[in-house]
Amino acid sequence: MALPTVIDLQIVTPDRLIVREQVDEVQLPGSEGYFGVLPGHTPLLASLAVGEMWYRKGPEKTFLSIAGGFAEVLPDRVTLLATLAERAEDIDAGRAESAKQRAEQRLAQPDGEIDYERARLALQKSIIRIQVSVRVTGTRVGELKRMRDARA
Repeated sequence: MALPTVIDLQIVTPDRLIVREQVDEVQLPGSEGYFGVLPGHTPLLASLAVGEMWYRKGPEKTFLSIAGGFAEVLPDRVTLLATLAERAEDIDAGRAESAKQRAEQRLAQPDGEIDYERARLALQKSIIRIQVSVRVTGTRVGELKRMRDARA
């Protein structure tokens, strides 16, 4: 039996199908660390962490923000059932920057009623969303605001 030459990639969230493409390579944020998948990979089931993922089709890489879920890896197919997934071009960088600031403020308050784990996850998700959005724009929102303010 010949090894497959491509991977059928599907990324699904509870809301919708995000990606269905044939790709050459995938890198995923597993709960035990990042791992790569090439055609012919050994089958495995992995839980996903909050992180940046990418897939490559020829020389072109596509980046996504992932937050939780599971990955099923087969020699010719990778299926992600993600809690949250967003393509870089779909991320509202301004909203992500605001969420980051809110999470940082919550974590900085010595208030006993704050759910620190929830605030920490919110911070982590917003940072990943910002990092992924930079892959498309090349500029962080804060830098854009400073450039705009400098011109005014």
